[in-house]
Amino acid sequence: MALEDYKGVYVFAQQVDNEISPIALELLGKARDLAEPLKTEVAAVLIGSGVKDLADKLAEYGADKVILVDDPELKEYRTEPYAHALASVINEFKPEIVLVGATAIGRDLGPTVSARVATGLTADCTQLDIGDFPLNPIPGKEAEQKHNQLLMTRPAFGGNTIATIACPDNRPQMATVRPGVMQKIDPIAGKKAEIVEFNPGFTPNDRYVTIKEVVKAVSDTVDIMDAKILVSGGRGVGSPENFKILEDLAEALGGTVSCSRAVVDAGWKPKDLQVGQTGKTVRPNLYFAIGISGAIQHVAGMEESDIIVAINKDEDAPIFDVADYGVVGDLNKIVPQLTAAIKAEKAKKAAG
Repeated sequence: MALEDYKGVYVFAQQVDNEISPIALELLGKARDLAEPLKTEVAAVLIGSGVKDLADKLAEYGADKVILVDDPELKEYRTEPYAHALASVINEFKPEIVLVGATAIGRDLGPTVSARVATGLTADCTQLDIGDFPLNPIPGKEAEQKHNQLLMTRPAFGGNTIATIACPDNRPQMATVRPGVMQKIDPIAGKKAEIVEFNPGFTPNDRYVTIKEVVKAVSDTVDIMDAKILVSGGRGVGSPENFKILEDLAEALGGTVSCSRAVVDAGWKPKDLQVGQTGKTVRPNLYFAIGISGAIQHVAGMEESDIIVAINKDEDAPIFDVADYGVVGDLNKIVPQLTAAIKAEKAKKAAG
């Protein structure tokens, strides 16, 4: 494999029902950061049916080029035609880096494609950088250290350690990236991208599934990644019943309840509400960490919040190191008082 033939940072621009998924825009922002030291272009790979109109939005969020694979076989996501499309793009255009969102679609598509193009894939990354690999030269083998490698960082062993992985001998370097970790750039109004239409041809075979019906799930809960205010509880809340105190506070604030991994492991709350390295990464305007010690695995999922308020009876809890405001005391007394004060203030404003 001639590694020097591979150029460009490519992003799988996931779309569902002809709407760009937020993770695609997040990855384009990160792709621009990675492309700068490599002095290369950023390309979005847009796969679907009748999706050409989405190209301008991808350009505004950082794509220099949009490779459009448009075919009726790609109307809904199915593993075989989508994997054929993305693998064909990689074989034709030879990107140096390929980023895929670690969504339900991306977790299926990424490994399938990496196997077809005979390269490695690092899954569920939380950090991406360009640097030297190995990170520390091996004594007596300094010449083997390679430069301008994609360094892919992800939690390992259930989030108890952090691993940095590279793929120095194969191309492209592929990673799936956790949604919410990378930040979108501010859109560049009017920016245009070169559109390259590419269709490798699609011949249904016995690996093509037939979609009989698409049933949209209806949820009465807000995705915590979209919430502007989060009231998050940890093991220190004491019991699943005690989360009622947090729910009252969240309701008064117009926010949403979330939790730490310990709460999910105890069966108090569902996995969808978990914040942290093995849960979801959130960036709300206001984050309450109540009864949460502040283990690094949790902090990694919420430290980018605009304002962090910690309430914990242990004054030495690590959560206070990242909090903007900290209250030391019994959450069973503090939280209800805070809720009552917020409700009283809202009633006062409503009364004029």
